[in-house]
Amino acid sequence: MNRLLLFVLISILGLSVQHCADTSTGSTNTSAKTAPPDPIFTPITLDPKFGSYWYQGKAELTSYDVVQERYGETRKAEQVNIFVTEDFSKSKHVKLDDAGAAGADRVPILKLNAVRRFQTGLYDYSLMESIFTPISGMQTLKTTATVQDWCGHVFMQSDLTPEGYRARVFSYFESEGDQDLTVPVVLLEEELWTRLRLNPASIKTGPAKVLPAALYTRLRHKSIAPQDADIQIVTSGSTSTLTLQYNSIPRSLSIQFESNFPHKIMAWEEKNEGKIASKGTLKATRMSPYWSEHDNVHAPLRDSLKLEMR
Repeated sequence: MNRLLLFVLISILGLSVQHCADTSTGSTNTSAKTAPPDPIFTPITLDPKFGSYWYQGKAELTSYDVVQERYGETRKAEQVNIFVTEDFSKSKHVKLDDAGAAGADRVPILKLNAVRRFQTGLYDYSLMESIFTPISGMQTLKTTATVQDWCGHVFMQSDLTPEGYRARVFSYFESEGDQDLTVPVVLLEEELWTRLRLNPASIKTGPAKVLPAALYTRLRHKSIAPQDADIQIVTSGSTSTLTLQYNSIPRSLSIQFESNFPHKIMAWEEKNEGKIASKGTLKATRMSPYWSEHDNVHAPLRDSLKLEMR
C-alpha cells in the first residue's frame, strides 16, 4: 500500500468534524468529474508526499512580518496564512457537513485564509481573504475578501457560475456598494497562492487575462474587470519566484516560494504605481489542529508563530 493511499484511509477513518476543522476525506479524486481542468491551467500532478503532508488532520499556519502601505505611509503589519484541505460543496460553495453523503457534489479543495492586521494612527485595520481551489486542477470555485476598519466594513465574494464569476460587493462607500456583476472566467490573482501550493507547474506562464485581487480593487476603489498581464516563474536553486505584471494598470506582484514540495511561501511583494503596497517575510510556521486550540491554556502557542499583535 503506497503512502498516499494509506493517508487517504487514515483521513477517512480518523478525522472528526469539529467547527472549522480539516474534515476532508483525503481523496484527491473527486467524484464530481463533470468538468475537466480548465484550459487556463495545465492539469495538476500532485507530489507523492501530498497526502502525507496535507491530510494529517492539521492545518499549516505561517506568520509573516509585513510592511503595509496605507494613506501614503508604510505601516508595520502582521499576517497569518492558514492553508488547510476541506471537502467543499460544488453547488453551494460551502464546506460540507457530511462529505460522505454528498456524492458528486463533493469537491476536495485546498483553502487559504489569509489574515492581516495593522494600525493607521489611532485606529486598526483587519484584512482577510479566503480562496477555495479544487486540488483536481479545476477553476477556483470561490473567493472572499473583507476590509474592516473603524470607518466601516467592506465585503466582496466571487463565485464560479456557468456564466462566469459572479462578483458581489457590499460596502459602506456610496460609490461602490452594493454591486452584483458577472465577469468572464479568467485567472484570479488570489488563486496564484493556492495553485503554487498544489503544483507551480500547473500555472501557465506568459500572457494571461487576470482579475486583480479583491483587496486591491477594494482598498483602491477600482472597478472589477479582467486585465491583460504577464506571468513568469524563475527558479534559482531551492527557491523560485512567480512574478505577475499587469500591462494596463500600474500593479505587480511577486511571490517567493520553495522550489520543492510543499512549496511553502517564503515572501512576497506587491507594488502599485511603482511603490510598495505590501511586502511580507516569513517568520514562523507550524502544523496545527488550531480549531481545537481555542482555550486560554492554548494562548502560549501564539509564541511559536512569533505573533506580536494581541
